[in-house]
Amino acid sequence: MERPARLNKNIAIAIIVLFHAVGLFGLMMPAFQSSFLRIVPFHLLLMFVVILLSHDSPNAKFISFALIVYLLGFIAEWVGVHKNWIFGNYNYGKTLGVKLWDIPLTIGLNWFMLVYAAGVTMQYSTLKNKWLRIILGSILLVLLDFLIEPVAMRFDYWQWLDNIVPLKNYLGWFAVGALMLFLFEQFKFKKQIWVAPLLLAVQFLFFLILANTDVAM
Repeated sequence: MERPARLNKNIAIAIIVLFHAVGLFGLMMPAFQSSFLRIVPFHLLLMFVVILLSHDSPNAKFISFALIVYLLGFIAEWVGVHKNWIFGNYNYGKTLGVKLWDIPLTIGLNWFMLVYAAGVTMQYSTLKNKWLRIILGSILLVLLDFLIEPVAMRFDYWQWLDNIVPLKNYLGWFAVGALMLFLFEQFKFKKQIWVAPLLLAVQFLFFLILANTDVAM
């Protein structure tokens, strides 16, 4: 059975940049917000496919890693929502799409993409110590979540009790991110092209702009 060919780097970059730019425009325009919010799950799915096809030889090892991270992310969110143990007291809204046990099915995809992107970004660092790569990658994820939170509450990705994001959330993000990045290191993927790091950078810019823009719902 032939392995799927890697997606052309320029095409992958164009898809990531174009769809985030269009999404940013749509969410910043009140007349289009409701329509663009309805396609958020499909946007996440598209980005997942781009990352999947951009990996060099997406073989059984890579698929196994993606499935493990997806399941860990889903389980962490189930515990978070139903037990309030990891992140704090929050619940998911409608924006992220179809739910199973009150958890959007797309949330595992999001964990995979962000962790994979952070892991590949750390491949490009000069850090030789894997523990330092794990720590720095986890800090990147926490910084991104800091930008995501106000946007998520505004657009009903999820809601926090009393609209207050607890410190526990960021500690939880660090811990879960570190565990997943440890797994990334254990799989010892060879150095990948920088499509995934570009996605991470675009996500930072996307949520930075939305978090600092007064967008009415």
